[in-house]
Amino acid sequence: MILSCGEALIDMLPRTSTLGEAAFAPYAGGAVFNTAIALGRLGAPAGFFSGISTDMLGEILADTLTASKVDISHCARSARPTTVAFVKLVNGQATYAFYDEGTAGRMLAVADLPVLGPEVQALFVGGISLVNDPAASTYEALQAREANARVTMIDPNIRPGFIAGKETEYRARIERMIVRADIVKLSDEDLHWLEGAGDLVALARGILAKGPKIVFITEGAAGARAVTTTQDRFVAAQKVTVVDTVGAGDTFNAGVLAALQATGALTKARLAAVSDAELDAALTLGTRAAAVTVSRAGANPPWADEL
Repeated sequence: MILSCGEALIDMLPRTSTLGEAAFAPYAGGAVFNTAIALGRLGAPAGFFSGISTDMLGEILADTLTASKVDISHCARSARPTTVAFVKLVNGQATYAFYDEGTAGRMLAVADLPVLGPEVQALFVGGISLVNDPAASTYEALQAREANARVTMIDPNIRPGFIAGKETEYRARIERMIVRADIVKLSDEDLHWLEGAGDLVALARGILAKGPKIVFITEGAAGARAVTTTQDRFVAAQKVTVVDTVGAGDTFNAGVLAALQATGALTKARLAAVSDAELDAALTLGTRAAAVTVSRAGANPPWADEL
C-alpha cells in the first residue's frame, strides 16, 4: 500500500447559480487527498491518513476516498469541523482562502498516528499540512518514525502566501523532511523558492546531496524531469486544452508512485539503482494522468481505463 498522509478539505469552487448569481459548490480536495484519490483510480494499492471530521463535510471526504478505492482505515476521525478552502480562479490559475482553525485536520496530534503494518510499502507526505502545527509536526514525526523502514516521498507544494510569517520554521521543517526522504518532487517554482536561482538539474543535484535518491521536477506546460546523481530524464507534457490546473501536480505524484510500484522499483534498494526505463515510465504516467486532470474542471484525476 502507498499511504498518502496529509490534508483533506472541502474546496468551495466558483460556480454560477441557476439564477445567474455567483456561487460556490463543495468539492472534496486537498493536495495529499488528491494524490490518494489519483493513486486509487490508477489501480495502485492506496491508503490515506489524515484527521477527518465526522461532520457532514467529513463524510463527503470519506465517501469520496472510498469511491476511488482508497483505504481509509488509518484515518483519525473526530467531531472537530472540516477544513474549508474557497477557491478563486484567474485564467485557470487557483488561489485559495483557507479556514482551518481548530479543525480535524489541523489539530491532528502525535497520539493520533496509526500503527503501520508490513502492507504499507511507502508514505507520501506534503502539501499545506506541513505548514501549521500541531498537524505539521505530527506528519513530520510520522515520516521520521517510518523513514528507515519504508520509502518516503515528499512534495511540499509550496504556497508562499499561506506560509507568510512562518517561513523560517517552515523552511527548517521542509529541509529536515527532505533529508529523510527517498523521493522529492518539486515544481520548478518550488525548487527556485527553496534553492534560489540556477539551473534546474544543478539545483536538484544539490538536493540529492542531502540524502534523497530521486528528485522529480515538474516544469509546467513543458513537461517533467527526473534527476538522480547520474541521470537526467525528461518527458514532454501532452498538449491539451487546459480548463484549470487544480490537482495537476497531485495527479503527477500519483502517476510517479503508481508506475514505480508497478515495476517493483518502490523500495529503498531499487530506487538507489533505478533504471532510465523506470524513470521514463514514472514520468510518462505522471504527465499523462496530469494531462487528463487539467483538461477538466477541478481536481478530477483519471481512472486507469481513461489512459
